[in-house]
Amino acid sequence: MTAHLRILIVEDEPLIAMMLEDFLNILGKQVAGVADSVATALPLVAAGGIDAAIVDVHLNGGEKCWPVADALAEAGIPFLVATGGGDDMIVDGHKHRPVLAKPFTMDAIEQAFGTL
Repeated sequence: MTAHLRILIVEDEPLIAMMLEDFLNILGKQVAGVADSVATALPLVAAGGIDAAIVDVHLNGGEKCWPVADALAEAGIPFLVATGGGDDMIVDGHKHRPVLAKPFTMDAIEQAFGTL
């Protein structure tokens, strides 16, 4: 995972986003940005400079992450799908993506990035 240094976090829960930032810093990764909605994530993806991402399925107000996932896929940026639910929460077009199950641990994050 040494090739993926700048990580975008798409997570609507501030405490979880901060925990992910801490874990990534400990793992030697740089946080490229944090977004809590599709509207805030898409400009970050479009701006580039992202090597990989962690994308939570469920965002604020029942919003789903799939437009962000599609934009990342189109840009060729690998990403982890984060969910507290099962694989049935993931749309067919992204079922092949590595899943990061909640609650997160640093070991699980490190292992998941190893699959990208």
